[in-house]
Amino acid sequence: MNWKNAIKDYQMYLQIERGLSKNTIDNYSRDLKKLTFFLEEKAINISPITINGDIIKQFIYETAKSVNPRSQARIISGIRSFFDYLVFEDYRDDNPTDLLETPKIGRKLPDTLSPLEIDSLIAAIDLSHSQGERNRTILEIMYSCGLRVSEVITLKISDLFFDEGFIRVLGKGNKERYVPVHHEAKKFVNLYRTTIRNQIEAVKGFEDTLFLNRRGKGLTRQMIFTILKDLSEKINLQKKISPHTLRHSFATHLLQNGADLRAIQQMLGHESITTTEVYVHVDKTYLKQVVDNFHPRK
Repeated sequence: MNWKNAIKDYQMYLQIERGLSKNTIDNYSRDLKKLTFFLEEKAINISPITINGDIIKQFIYETAKSVNPRSQARIISGIRSFFDYLVFEDYRDDNPTDLLETPKIGRKLPDTLSPLEIDSLIAAIDLSHSQGERNRTILEIMYSCGLRVSEVITLKISDLFFDEGFIRVLGKGNKERYVPVHHEAKKFVNLYRTTIRNQIEAVKGFEDTLFLNRRGKGLTRQMIFTILKDLSEKINLQKKISPHTLRHSFATHLLQNGADLRAIQQMLGHESITTTEVYVHVDKTYLKQVVDNFHPRK
């Protein structure tokens, strides 16, 4: 078994057996390609079946010189998953990464925006052209429903169940969930659909896609990043933000206003409550309020 075929089989496994998104599979593959490039560079002729822990340690040591601990931990995790797959398929009897130590990294608290900052971002959108109306609707729906960027660009018209007050979201691993939609976001989606979306001739395959570009195709992740970056510069926002910032803010604001953490977990589509706790990054003020409000000794 050579590396090219092994990685290709692994990608198929991640797609079919694990149901992972193309973006996640690309990330896993990228780390493996770094390993194969290292082997080529060092003229180490060894297969995925015979490579040992010492060689992988050497690769990690070389990689650690140019990446931070968080990236290093991600690379180790990706490579470990690949060898877990080889063990699972009986290509190997052992995982050569088992003795590798993952760098200790603290939990990175996500950046959030205040409601006022979100209002300022949206207010800065130029509504004099059709893309402005679309962009406002995108930001409203992302903040209203806590959507990932991949979820908003793949949102379909048939996913809108406004009479019931929900949208259907296809999340990581093709897992489906229904998320309540705020009446403000619903209003802007309806406005966009009736005044902008119905004027665009969708390219074949995008007929049901909600958000389209001027050429009738779906938007890319990078386009959403660019929209937010331009708006943050326009209002001179002194924070580094991304589409995920709106998702973090959605969760944090709900929690600070008294929402149940389990309900937020369900809306975000997290399997683990621990992941939700990181996203909402509870501050000390909120924790004090919880004790003051709910402890039996008033």
